[in-house]
Amino acid sequence: MTATAPPITDVDPFSPEVLADPLPFQAALREAGPVVHLTAHGVYALGRYADVRAALVDWQRFPSGDGVGLANWRHEEPWRPPSLLLETDPPRHDAPRAVLAPILSPRALRRLRGQWSAAAEELVDRVLADGPEIDAMSALAEAFPLRVFPDAVGLAREGREHLLPYGDHLFNAFGPPNELVAKGTPTLAEHAGWVAEQCARDRLAEGGFGAQIWAAADRGDITPEQAPLVVRSLLSAGVDTTVHGLGACLSAFATHPDAWARLRADPALSRVAFDEAVRWESPVQTFFRVADVDVAIGDTVVPEGEKILMFLGSANRDPRRWAAPDAFDLDRDPSGHVGFGMGLHQCVGQHVARLEAEALLTALARRVERLEPAGTPRRHLNNTMRGWASLPVRLAT
Repeated sequence: MTATAPPITDVDPFSPEVLADPLPFQAALREAGPVVHLTAHGVYALGRYADVRAALVDWQRFPSGDGVGLANWRHEEPWRPPSLLLETDPPRHDAPRAVLAPILSPRALRRLRGQWSAAAEELVDRVLADGPEIDAMSALAEAFPLRVFPDAVGLAREGREHLLPYGDHLFNAFGPPNELVAKGTPTLAEHAGWVAEQCARDRLAEGGFGAQIWAAADRGDITPEQAPLVVRSLLSAGVDTTVHGLGACLSAFATHPDAWARLRADPALSRVAFDEAVRWESPVQTFFRVADVDVAIGDTVVPEGEKILMFLGSANRDPRRWAAPDAFDLDRDPSGHVGFGMGLHQCVGQHVARLEAEALLTALARRVERLEPAGTPRRHLNNTMRGWASLPVRLAT
C-alpha cells in the first residue's frame, strides 16, 4: 500500500477560542481522518479513540522519554528534570512505578476512606452554613483535594496555596510557549521552589505517601536521588487533575438533575459518575508522544522522530466508540475511557482521585437535595487541561 499525505488543518488547538470550546475542532479532527497534520505546530494529531488508545499503549513505538509536551527532547533540553513516571520509559520507568503502585493501590487506600469521608462531611457542613449559593470550584472542587491529598502525602498545612499555580503552569508548559505559559512564568520559581522543598525526607510526615517513597529508597528499591523526584511527580499531577475532575462532576450534576436524584438514591453510583464525568469532560485533554520509528497510521506514515499529539478528550467523545458520546449518562459503562491515559503510563494516582470523588459526592448527596446552576460558569484556560475557573451553583437542602 502506498502511503498518502494526511489531511491538514491550520487551526491552532491551543488558541483561546479552541481551548474554551474544543468540541467542534475535535469533531472535525475525527472526521478528517485517523491522523491529521497540524500546520500551526508542525505535529501529527490523533483524534479517534482507536488510534489514541493504540498509541497510548504502544510505548515502544510511541515513547514518552522525548517529552509528552510539544518540546521535542531529541533536539531540545528539558526545562526541568523529567518526571520519572510520565516522561521516562522502561527500564528507567520501572522502579519508580513499582514503588508507587502499591502505595496508591485501592487496598492501601482503604485506610484513608473513613478519614476522607469525615473530612468531606465537615467541608459540606461548613459550605452549607455559609449559604445556599457558592462557587463550587473554590468551595468544593479545590478545597477538598487541597485538604486531603497533601495530608496523605505528608505535607505541612502552610504553603499549600503554591500547589495549584505550580500544577497549572506545568500543564500549560506541555503546550506551546503562548500567553498562558508567559502568565505563569514570573511566579514559577517561587511555586516550584516551595514544592521542591516539600519533597525532602525531613519535610514529610511519618506514614504518608512521601515517607513511604523515601522508605523505598532506604530499601534500595529506588535511589535517594530518585525519591524526591517521585514525590514531586505526586505533587505535580495529583492536585489540578483531581480538582478539574471534581469540577466536571459537579458541573454535570448541576445540569443533569435526574442524574443527581439517582446519585442521592444510590450513592454507590459515585464512582461510575466520576469516571463518566472524566470521560465526558476529559480534564486532561492532550498529551504528546514521539514516533520512535516510521509508523503507519491509516494510509499515512508518521516519520521517525516526529511529534504526535493525542487528543484524549476527542477520543472520549468518539461516536465510533461511545453511543451518544456527548451525553452524561450514569447507565453507561465508562471503563475504557482514556481520561487517565492507558497502558504503561496510565495515571498511577487514579484510585486516589476516585476515592476523593467518592467521599465528596457521598457527603453532598447525603445533605443536598438539589444541585442547581446559580449563574454563568467561566472556563479556566490551560494548554493541557479542561476545567472551570468558576462554577456558581445553588445547594438546596
